[in-house]
Amino acid sequence: MNAPPRVLTVAGSDSGGGAGIQADLKTMLALGVHGMSVITAVTAQNSLGVQGAWELPVAAVRAQYRSVVDDIGVQAVKTGMLASAELVEAVADLIAGTDAPAVVDPVGVSKHGDSLLAASALDSVRTKLLPAATVLTPNLDEVAQLTGLRVESEDRMREAAAALLAYGPRWVVIKGGHLPGEAVDLLTDGSEEHWLRAPRHDNRHTHGTGCTLASAIASGLAKGLAVPEAVRAAKEYVTGAIAGGFALGGGIGPVDHGWRFRTAGSDEGKA
Repeated sequence: MNAPPRVLTVAGSDSGGGAGIQADLKTMLALGVHGMSVITAVTAQNSLGVQGAWELPVAAVRAQYRSVVDDIGVQAVKTGMLASAELVEAVADLIAGTDAPAVVDPVGVSKHGDSLLAASALDSVRTKLLPAATVLTPNLDEVAQLTGLRVESEDRMREAAAALLAYGPRWVVIKGGHLPGEAVDLLTDGSEEHWLRAPRHDNRHTHGTGCTLASAIASGLAKGLAVPEAVRAAKEYVTGAIAGGFALGGGIGPVDHGWRFRTAGSDEGKA
């Protein structure tokens, strides 16, 4: 049998399984690609928050990346938690030298508000990582962190996108999930715009949403989809995952990465 498309995630480990490397690999499996990983940091994390984080040495991150890319190869790369300026710059160099689209999730804080990126790394993200991105996927907190712009309505999403595109990514997805009303995202490359809308589900269990969306976009790109089609398909997948999010532990539970498997199973049972 032919191997499925290959996607490499470069991110931190979430011991609770809701976000990070664990969410990325679950998403990739659900979307029919072969997921591979470069672990940049290890976190002690659960539904209540992040209790500790330890970044890996740059040499270890670089060795993992070269081990996978030089032997197996990749059709897309996704980045998540990079923690420090040194790791940001090393990963930016690696993906810039890889002939594959890169989806950059500029992880700054966790769902619970815990910092996952050193303040000293922000300039490296802007000047090194963003220019290497095919698609950038910030939420509104990350928009503010990178640009200083506070987006409190749809009207300012276009302004935020322009500010981020000035740093060099080819496309940016401004995720409007923190705005009231329906869940609206703006995808643009500065010349064309795609407004992606979905119903907002009344479900507090949304841990891992950002990781999941970026991994789903990378999976679509690895399959050969154009950016707008990959983002649209990813939005649909994440909307279903949020609808299926479930309680786990005493805090915020994860989205359901396997919701399509369960939906298919229930449909078969009805038949």
